[in-house]
Amino acid sequence: MPKAVWNGVTLAESDQCERVEGNYYFPPDSIQTPYFKPSETRTVCGWKGTAHYYTLAVNGDTNIDAAWYYPEPKAAASNIKNYVAFWHGVTVSD
Repeated sequence: MPKAVWNGVTLAESDQCERVEGNYYFPPDSIQTPYFKPSETRTVCGWKGTAHYYTLAVNGDTNIDAAWYYPEPKAAASNIKNYVAFWHGVTVSD
C-alpha cells in the first residue's frame, strides 16, 4: 500500500491512490491533516489545471510546498480531484 513519509511521520497511506506521471496521488481522506498548512503557491499544468500547494509542518520542521493537489482539475485529470501528491524529500513507497 502506498505511503508518504517525511521527518519520521506517515503523512498519508492508502490503497486507493491514483498514479499520474509517476506520482502517487493520495485520496483526501488518507492524509494526516494536522501536518498540512495551506500555501499561496499555485502552478499551472496544461492538461491537469491549476495546482494548489501545502507546506508540511512535522516535529518542528517545515517543508515548503512539499505537497500539491488540484481542487478544480481539467476533465482529463478529474480522477485526481483533491488528491494529494508529494515531492521535496517526502518518501513515497509502495
